Amino acid sequence: MAPTSSECVRVAVRCRPLNERERAERQAEVVAVDAAAAQVVLRAAGGEAPRAFTFDRTFGPEATQAEVYDAMAAPLVESALAGYNATLFAFGQTGTGKTHTMEGITAGGSGSASAAPPELPAAAGIIPRAFRHIFAAIGASADQTFLVRASMLEIYQEEVRDLLAKNPTARLELHEAKDGGVYVKGLNTFVVKSEAEIAAVLEVGKRNRSVGATLMNQDSSRSHSVFTITIEAAAAAGSSDVGGSGGNGGSIRVGKLHLVDLAGSERQGKTGAAGERLKEASKINLSLSALGNVISALVDGKSGFVPYRDSKLTRLLQDSLGGNTRTVMIANVGPAASNGEETLSTLRYANRAKNIRNKPRVNEDPKDAMLREFQEEIERLKAELAAGGSGGSSLGGSSSSSSSDAAADAAAELSEEEVARMRQQLEEDLRAEYSSGGAELDAATLEQIRQEVEVQLASQLHEAEVERRRAMREAAKLGQQVQQQTAHVQQAAQRKAQVAACNSELASKLKLLEGKLLRGEQQGGLDRLAQQAAAQLSWQQAELRKQRAAEAEAAQRIAALEANAQAVQTHTMTLQEEAAAVTSQLEAAVGEHEAARAELGDVLQAWQHDREELAEQIRALHYNLALKTLVIDAFIPQEEVSKLMRRMTYNVEDGSWSLRSDAAPAPTRAGQGSAMRRPASARQPGSRFRATGPVLFLDADTPQLRSLDFGGMPWALA
Repeated sequence: MAPTSSECVRVAVRCRPLNERERAERQAEVVAVDAAAAQVVLRAAGGEAPRAFTFDRTFGPEATQAEVYDAMAAPLVESALAGYNATLFAFGQTGTGKTHTMEGITAGGSGSASAAPPELPAAAGIIPRAFRHIFAAIGASADQTFLVRASMLEIYQEEVRDLLAKNPTARLELHEAKDGGVYVKGLNTFVVKSEAEIAAVLEVGKRNRSVGATLMNQDSSRSHSVFTITIEAAAAAGSSDVGGSGGNGGSIRVGKLHLVDLAGSERQGKTGAAGERLKEASKINLSLSALGNVISALVDGKSGFVPYRDSKLTRLLQDSLGGNTRTVMIANVGPAASNGEETLSTLRYANRAKNIRNKPRVNEDPKDAMLREFQEEIERLKAELAAGGSGGSSLGGSSSSSSSDAAADAAAELSEEEVARMRQQLEEDLRAEYSSGGAELDAATLEQIRQEVEVQLASQLHEAEVERRRAMREAAKLGQQVQQQTAHVQQAAQRKAQVAACNSELASKLKLLEGKLLRGEQQGGLDRLAQQAAAQLSWQQAELRKQRAAEAEAAQRIAALEANAQAVQTHTMTLQEEAAAVTSQLEAAVGEHEAARAELGDVLQAWQHDREELAEQIRALHYNLALKTLVIDAFIPQEEVSKLMRRMTYNVEDGSWSLRSDAAPAPTRAGQGSAMRRPASARQPGSRFRATGPVLFLDADTPQLRSLDFGGMPWALA
């Protein structure tokens, strides 16, 4: 693999138009966007010098969603398709259009999976346009196999939640991977095969996301959301498009596209947040402050420590900030003068972020690639289907059945008629033999003949009996063989039925797995023309992006040349002209100094504001601590407090205390079981006082009884 090269985070600024409330209040516009020079100018109040910031791209109120996507998001999607990790996130003050930039308006849906997707509306944001881009690229590819998965989570009050789970409020944990990355344990991912399916996944996540109304935004996002698209690509058999080796043995590239919609920073005085909304705002500001500290540490470079662990958000974005990811940040600002301080803070935030350097690389053959598992499972199922179709058994039983019939005939016992016939035949044969010898057939001869007949008949009957028994044994053996063969035939028929059912099940599994894999078109005609048109459009868009980048670079070169020309002219001036030039330079330096002083004042003011907020939080913490300490001292004995403190443990990961479960056994009542029954309120599912942790049992102090003598009291005797 080629050595990894570093690249800076690309930063763009988008300014929305004035909203209805700001127009009704006749708010002045203090933000000017110069798209050609990629510059944002903020006019300060009180006659101070305007502040100018230069970024990779800038978009004014007239910029369309398509322009923003083509300039900032399209290169990231191409990188994800090529196997890179890519992250795009929008940040800024609440109500500046972050969710509009990321999601936009997609009325009418994305069509069915079978029909051609409808044209995207002009207000569609980056996420639906990325869906269209990904599946269009997959459809136009040749000799490649793709597997696309999607997941969506949110960070609500420093709790990670799966927005696609059955219980979207369940809390998930972050874990360190072996390669140093961070993953969410138990996060659901869904395989998607079309633009309509992934759009449906997004809709489910949007319905489960936490939103609320404030004075600045009716549908304010109360959490940070991360929509992740994982794209696995492998070359088809005989191709070397991906990995270069071709076939199933080729390498697999896995790209991940993280689309992050950050909740907006808030000030309680402007949003009117109270109660739960105020708690949400404090958590949002805390995580965004941690993100700012991470950016400052990465840009500063003086300290090797980067505080990624200060927030769940920074831990999830650890690879996106200084790691193996191509990152794009879009800062959203408002043009109204009332939000000037927040706009200045956002611009400074973005100006620091553009100096972060990442080291992206192609992810080849990762261990957790699901596409490789799918390919191996498909090959195994095909092999099992082939083995199941060639199996069979040939059974023969005609000769055995004929031998069995002959043995059965031989084993039949001789009847009395047959014995008499045999006796008569033997007697006739002996008489004929004696007569041919010239002997007279007298009584003695006839008696001798009868005796010989009986002897021969007995001998023949004995031989017949022996033969009959042998035939019976043979018939029994043949009958057993016939039964065995019959059972074997039945078993073979059952196996054949089982193999047929198994083959049917394997075929359905194979069809299901192959249906999850996406392949590009491999046919000519109109499809090939459509691919060529899409490729031409993509090339034109790439050329347009290059042209715009060249124009911005040319503008910067022109500014540098003008500065050099002015410097050259300064050397050729006369003394008076040189003095005038020095005076002009001094005036410029004084202006820069005044701007720096103003910026320092703004920084000190922001620091003072943050200090006051921290002081207010500390006072609130002291107030709650004093109140709880008073309640504990008044109602819980000191020895019980000591026992509790010995059983308390602090979790550094989520910043919470927990009570160990190895508590002493609860006292029992006489005549009852081993433990006291829990109150009925703890067993009722809808009870307000349902117990959720270990029950604490404290022995109540027994009051001392005293007897008073009222006899000596005058009022008692009255």
